[in-house]
Amino acid sequence: MAEKIVLGVDIGGTKVAAGLVNASGQILSRARVPMNVHSTATVAMDCVHSAIQEVLHGSNGVVASAIGVSSPGPLDPMGGLVLQAPNLPCWRNFPLRSEIQRAYGVPTRIDNDANAAGLAEALWGAAKDSKYVLYVTIGTGIGTAILLERQIYYGRTGAAAEGGHMTIDYRGPIRCGCGKPGCIEGLASGPAIAALARQRVAADPRAGAAILALAGGDPSAIGTKTLFTAWSNGDSFATEILHDVADVLAVWLGNLIDMFEPEVIVVGGGIGTSLAPLFDRMRERSQRWSVNPRAFEIPMRLPMYGVDAGLVGSAALWLSESTVTGAVA
Repeated sequence: MAEKIVLGVDIGGTKVAAGLVNASGQILSRARVPMNVHSTATVAMDCVHSAIQEVLHGSNGVVASAIGVSSPGPLDPMGGLVLQAPNLPCWRNFPLRSEIQRAYGVPTRIDNDANAAGLAEALWGAAKDSKYVLYVTIGTGIGTAILLERQIYYGRTGAAAEGGHMTIDYRGPIRCGCGKPGCIEGLASGPAIAALARQRVAADPRAGAAILALAGGDPSAIGTKTLFTAWSNGDSFATEILHDVADVLAVWLGNLIDMFEPEVIVVGGGIGTSLAPLFDRMRERSQRWSVNPRAFEIPMRLPMYGVDAGLVGSAALWLSESTVTGAVA
């Protein structure tokens, strides 16, 4: 019997990644193109088609039997809709599944990007030895997934595990893109961290001199890359800022541990993986915010698939099933 191959598509706030994935979770080919979320729905959809077509044109005759797509939420995975994702303002109640299925003529599924990435790590990656997994992705936004015995927990309508929109500071001045005040996404995502760094440097430019120098003397040019570079260079001010970020993430993780108590927490996304040297700090300090006396025992791991977790997980939406029908080449 022919090997099962699925086309996985991972849509983010800044990129679309696509690739062919086999039933063992191996990526056979891939493509990555920029995503335009600040134009029309059609322009954004063209970015998705561009990534898919680049993979198909370079497939050397390999045939995909289905397409799996991951996207920032909130979504309606059962209806195949992108609802009102803060990081995809181009799409509101957008029928993403039907758009892709109509274009390529094969069965298509969509799911939350964190759900998909978490599924890949639970099936084949950093959490394959665990029954109860919390997957966290920190990048342009913050997402979470709950995996119970290698199955995604969806809740009643498919909207469960939007942990990035858990409010940590409901009286605070920061309002998340979702509209709620004090969400962890509004406090510790990539854009939030960059905004915090700019605020701190503006308030104390002398202490933030090293960060400011890396930004060419322009405070508005300070981004997460600037901050993490200063941190890696040993700058104490950058360290202080990132310690504060780690501490607010620890508050959030303590709450999640009380609710779910996973065996392992896998932390992915560009910002999440960059914060790896602070995992011990987050794990230890989460104990302060958890009533579970053994919260500190829960390990925090990097994803085995790294930036490809969403791509592989998109395919895993089909590969965790026993059968796949149809074909696209």
